[in-house]
Amino acid sequence: MNAPIPNLTHWAERCDLAAAFRWTARLNMHEAVANHFSLAVNDDGTRFLMNPNGRHFSRIRASALLEIDANDPATLSRPDAPDPTAWGLHGAIHRAVPHARCVMHVHSIHATVLASLADSRLPPIDQNCAMFYDRVVIDDGYGGMAFEAEGARCATMLTDPKVKTMIMGNHGVLIIGTTVADTFNRLYYFERAAETYIRALQTGRPLRVLPDAVAEKTAREWEAYPTGPAEHLAELRAILDAEASDYAS
Repeated sequence: MNAPIPNLTHWAERCDLAAAFRWTARLNMHEAVANHFSLAVNDDGTRFLMNPNGRHFSRIRASALLEIDANDPATLSRPDAPDPTAWGLHGAIHRAVPHARCVMHVHSIHATVLASLADSRLPPIDQNCAMFYDRVVIDDGYGGMAFEAEGARCATMLTDPKVKTMIMGNHGVLIIGTTVADTFNRLYYFERAAETYIRALQTGRPLRVLPDAVAEKTAREWEAYPTGPAEHLAELRAILDAEASDYAS
């Protein structure tokens, strides 16, 4: 990992977040220069790091991440102002949902297909889908792009600490978590689960849906598993260190 740049705080967190951006691009889960990730860096969650406006995920560097105050009404007037929908959505969540330390929003293909169905539920048809059993909220009230009013509306749906995934109807997916590793791991597995479900639907054959008790048991086993998110991110960073170490610059 490259040395921290003087006068930049939260260097380890910046590098983790930059790595998540880079790997999301490698997985083709990004969209042009849209979509945003953020990470709280103070105790109440109202100061957060976020990607700069108009920067492709594959070019994000730790040093380029903005530090933003969710309570600063002049944010969109600063010279390096974030995308207004990023401010509207992420600012509202960091302001109103303190346990949402990290927020990742994408329009990844399979999650967005799921969000486009009249019934956007993800049934527990395999182990990955079961990770999300009874831990998802579906927003079926899409009201347009995520400027401040729409962002504030979405934030009200994330107050239950058990819910860490929002299927944003007609829009995409939003994941919250405690760390970059925790949140990115959930984002990765949600896209995998959505792909499995969409491909299963395409067969036109009956689905093998797990019983509720087994799905809940499996979800809890995922939550208690001794390894996972931290190791996942560490391995991704090891690959980036070898192949594209400028993410940590």
